Amino acid sequence: MMREDVRGELSLGEFAQSVNLSVWRLCHIFKSDVGMPPIRYLRLLRMERAKELLESSFLSVKEIAYQVGLNDESHFVRDFKSTYGFSPALYRARFKNNHTEEPHNGSNGTKPGKVQQELARVAKNSILPSIHLVVCMFAYLN
Repeated sequence: MMREDVRGELSLGEFAQSVNLSVWRLCHIFKSDVGMPPIRYLRLLRMERAKELLESSFLSVKEIAYQVGLNDESHFVRDFKSTYGFSPALYRARFKNNHTEEPHNGSNGTKPGKVQQELARVAKNSILPSIHLVVCMFAYLN
């Protein structure tokens, strides 16, 4: 559900209610399964999506921030820079000039970036596939 719509406005309370758990229990299960709290995971997904949009679109930084669910451009720039080490504008410029320090993970066989590696690690270490099934089912129903 988070992966399909990183812009989503679903609160933890609504998310917990949709899977019939308390917020505390959902956070506990999510963290034990994924290795990080739901909010941090959503932030990683948003930054990964923003990176993809910077690489593949001509949208402005403000438009990309909105596309990933952040209405405050300065908050988005700060989060992006803390994740990738560059501001979104500088990342795009470096990517366009093929001077990125963290290569694009396309079909050309380059190694994945830090966020992609973290998301892959989370998926591989998942011990509760049932929560993923519930999340996918909820996403499908909405």
